[in-house]
Amino acid sequence: MLMADVAWAGLDLSLRPVGRAGTGARNVEALAERPLEAQLHLMAVASIGTSSSLRPTLRPNGVVTQAMARKNKRLKGAVCGDPDIQGEVVGRVPGKLNGCGVENAVRVRNVAGITLSQQSVMDCGTAKALKKWINKGAKPAVGSKGGGLSGLKVAAHYSCRTRNNKAGAKISEHGKGRAIDISGLVLNDGRTISVLKGWHNADSKTMRSAHKKACGPFGTVLGPNADRYHQDHFHFDTARYRSGPYCR
Repeated sequence: MLMADVAWAGLDLSLRPVGRAGTGARNVEALAERPLEAQLHLMAVASIGTSSSLRPTLRPNGVVTQAMARKNKRLKGAVCGDPDIQGEVVGRVPGKLNGCGVENAVRVRNVAGITLSQQSVMDCGTAKALKKWINKGAKPAVGSKGGGLSGLKVAAHYSCRTRNNKAGAKISEHGKGRAIDISGLVLNDGRTISVLKGWHNADSKTMRSAHKKACGPFGTVLGPNADRYHQDHFHFDTARYRSGPYCR
């Protein structure tokens, strides 16, 4: 019994770990000075942190596949080299009248996420101007009203005719694929703000702002204040003038 006591007395029963040689010894000694329960708690936390923080969470394969499918669909339907302009290439459109026609036409159905009420034929310059106006003019003008802008009511696009259909007049920009007429703004809640009514009622601020912001992206902007021919729609075209945009 005495020898057993002597043997146990030779052992260090403090649970103090032996420090490793090198820079880690100080850390081990510092840990050893804490109560046993505290030591175990710290070791558990360190283990959990190491195992979880270094491994990134991977997206499910289904999510990645769906995202890629949407991207490929947009690229497949893109025209004018811009995924934000969705439609199809038409190519050369011959004119029935001298001065009409489009050399490299596209048929556009959606621009910057905004759906056109009818697929519209135009050239790429006009399609890009429309995108700029939608992003910097129409969307900000509508804001959050009715849940935001979702579509455009198209009154006219390519049409081989004279200006205002007058006999003997010059060929309209519509006849060159450089124009589009907008008669209303469609909101996400299903409501449509028409140019005819919206220009003068409670939506006047929205309509007038959308009209004003078109001046720049388009070379010609005509609305209800222009003449009797434009009381119910905006006329936008990409004609350019030395004096700058013509906006009424």
